[in-house]
Amino acid sequence: MNYFQNFKADISKIELPAKFTFPFYYQPHPLAKIATKELQEYLENQTDFIHNFGLTEVENELPIGKMFGVLVVKNQQNEIGYLAAFSGKLADKSLPKKFVPPVFNMRTEGSFYIKGEQEIDLINEQLSILKKDKSYLKLKKTVQKLSKKIENDLMLERKKMKLQKKDRKNRKTIGASTLNEADFTILNQKLIQESFNNQFYYKELVEYYEDKIAKKITELALFEDKIASLKKERKEKSNYLQQTLFSKYAFLNNKKELRNLLDIFNNPNIKPPAGSGECSAPKLLQHAFLNNLTPVCMAEFWWGISPNTAIRKHKNFYPACQGRCKPILTHMLQGIKMDDNLLLENLAEKQTLEIIYEDDVLLVVNKPTEFLSVPGKDISDSVYTRIKEKYPNATGPLIVHRLDMSTSGILLLTKTKEANKTLQSQFINRTVKKRYVALLDGNLTEESGKIQLPLRVDLDDRPKQLVDFEFGKNAETDWKIIKRENGKTRVHFYPITGRTHQLRVHAAHKNGLNTPIIGDDLYGKKENRLHLHAEFIEFSHPTTYKKMRFTVAPDF
Repeated sequence: MNYFQNFKADISKIELPAKFTFPFYYQPHPLAKIATKELQEYLENQTDFIHNFGLTEVENELPIGKMFGVLVVKNQQNEIGYLAAFSGKLADKSLPKKFVPPVFNMRTEGSFYIKGEQEIDLINEQLSILKKDKSYLKLKKTVQKLSKKIENDLMLERKKMKLQKKDRKNRKTIGASTLNEADFTILNQKLIQESFNNQFYYKELVEYYEDKIAKKITELALFEDKIASLKKERKEKSNYLQQTLFSKYAFLNNKKELRNLLDIFNNPNIKPPAGSGECSAPKLLQHAFLNNLTPVCMAEFWWGISPNTAIRKHKNFYPACQGRCKPILTHMLQGIKMDDNLLLENLAEKQTLEIIYEDDVLLVVNKPTEFLSVPGKDISDSVYTRIKEKYPNATGPLIVHRLDMSTSGILLLTKTKEANKTLQSQFINRTVKKRYVALLDGNLTEESGKIQLPLRVDLDDRPKQLVDFEFGKNAETDWKIIKRENGKTRVHFYPITGRTHQLRVHAAHKNGLNTPIIGDDLYGKKENRLHLHAEFIEFSHPTTYKKMRFTVAPDF
């Protein structure tokens, strides 16, 4: 089937890009934007499939947003068109003709995957029946109840023995001072016999209880062993199914070289992340290479309601993910000339670092935007390296706290180890007062509030952060509106905790302010800069303990 789609719009005057899109950080090319617009118009009016994106109220259907992608291509007749794809699967499990097929369709009738799923479903059904078995539940309850009774009885008996031992000790002490030698010998033998009797009774009691519960435990073990055996069988089948599936997902590159997921990830100790190969970008490139179409540019966008953890805004463009897609796309795009990776560009190279206060132990600087606090993996230029070069005799760690590379504003550094330790203690004890200014991309309805959304790193897409109420670290932010201006809102942020990207996530997440900071290229839309600035800080001087306050206004 031909999935090549001609542009509806006139693109004759648009110049083709000289290089292909760098998929992990990009600004969409005009052709990709036009293709996206046409695909979004289709999504707004389509009747080809059923999926609840959460854009309208639909009863009894879980709303799930989804990533879509467009790949502008040139065919062998030198015609420019585009391909479309979606990540994962649609709710009705259909494969609409508008979109390129998956790299591997695991759900074809009679496939090994469906057969494997059916076998696992059968095991799950057996497990469900066993776990709900009345005899099993009754036995489990009886053993738990009896075990608790035995534990309590034996604990009471041990306490009783302890008191009896103390009583014997007292009687022996009194006897030693009041009885003659013969009577004391008789008393001592009596006390030894009492101790022996108590220990014998406790041993007999333990054996009695063990015998009493043993039959029930044996009966329960028959159920537990069967459950454990089924779980082991399920795990083995699941692992085999997953490994087979990984081997079936094979990806082409421009040279028609084929590699499967196991070869691409090439680490026997790390399985490819779930969903690898199901994203829109690999699907698009696979179809292009299979059909001798030349990739021109691409873009991916989110359609629908934002998920509960990650931040995705309806119709916003997003880069390909790092965890699942980067190894795959690195293979698929091998030999194709791509745009430069702007993440490796040192934007701070021509910027100066302003020192706003300095004494023998302390430095306060105004960090520009797009300037690292400490050296990165690929960029060494940073506040730390420049200060270390300027003050080679400074001792201690220098850096007390950090600001995100894109965040501008006040940063504290120390020249001595002792000063650093003192200031770090103030940050840990939260006695340092900080205030940030941000310009948000939208109007807020409330005037102030508190955001409490725990955060953790997105393991599949570093350095982005996720909201996670189970494994995330506590993160709290107070906020207050300064003013509303032309559809935007200027706010003060007062971070109570200091998690990575805390203010950016708390602003953008649907359960936070649901309004990204302007220029946030991770959680909103890229612009000339991130409109977030650390404008005020108050702390106690590390040696004089005098209150220090600094304010630096933002340049936006």
